[in-house]
Amino acid sequence: MILSQIPHHFTSIAVFHWDPDPDLFIIPGLNWPIKWYGLLFALGFAVGFTIFQAIVYRYLLQVSDCENQRLKEMALKMTDRITLYAVVGTVIGARLGHFIFYENPSLYITHPLEILRVWNGGLASHGAAIGIIAAIVLFSRYSKTIEPGLTWIRLLDFICVPTALAGALIRWGNFINQEILGTKSALPWAVVFGHPADHSFPAPRHPVQLYESFFYLIVFLILWHLSYRRKYLLRQGWLIGLFLILVFGYRFFIEYFKIEQSHLVSAAHQLTMGQWLSIPLVIMGALLMFFSKRSAKS
Repeated sequence: MILSQIPHHFTSIAVFHWDPDPDLFIIPGLNWPIKWYGLLFALGFAVGFTIFQAIVYRYLLQVSDCENQRLKEMALKMTDRITLYAVVGTVIGARLGHFIFYENPSLYITHPLEILRVWNGGLASHGAAIGIIAAIVLFSRYSKTIEPGLTWIRLLDFICVPTALAGALIRWGNFINQEILGTKSALPWAVVFGHPADHSFPAPRHPVQLYESFFYLIVFLILWHLSYRRKYLLRQGWLIGLFLILVFGYRFFIEYFKIEQSHLVSAAHQLTMGQWLSIPLVIMGALLMFFSKRSAKS
């Protein structure tokens, strides 16, 4: 794809042509491609492991009388176990959400192994949120045997911090895969995707993947900073509430600059599927922060 093929009224403002190879490299002999998307997805969890462990350790320091070395061991053991729950919950929730809300659900029924192919893209953040919540609720039965205060809501307080960073990395994977496209734009930073995932004609568009990635990084830095503040670390439901409001409040806004991806919502609708799914999560976040504040005063 070259710029001369783009309609003339866009060529003067399209300054960035983007058409990378989604494969990082191919494993010799196996002919198995390692994709940028899969690498960024895995990196999000790898870095998140360390961040979550550090937050759990800081929390245990506040509520437990055990020696520091023992607390570090407890935090590591719990992080090891919760990582498996979080990965499974994220993959299943995000893939199911993608198929149910944005694709044909029959694809999952006829090809069930397709849900595991996260390296091909196709993860719905709303589905991931539901999947992680379900996984953490299950895991909390174990965590409360270590420390009674480690309820599923408090665990969500801790896990939402690295989740924001993982979301930023995954959006870079979407950018490399040329998916989740923005609407056409005449702005000087508009991006021309050479091979859009939806097979649409290349044209200058809002790089909404980068918009989201940058915002999620800011959310991560805010939550990471607040997790060092004792009053926020111990206030159950406050961090996850703030996370839901910021992330899905922004998701509602940024949808105005995205192409509708769902086959269930027509162009005649005033709201996109992403906006409809964001509303209940923002409300949930507000309720968590409200009741967290009331609990802190009691």
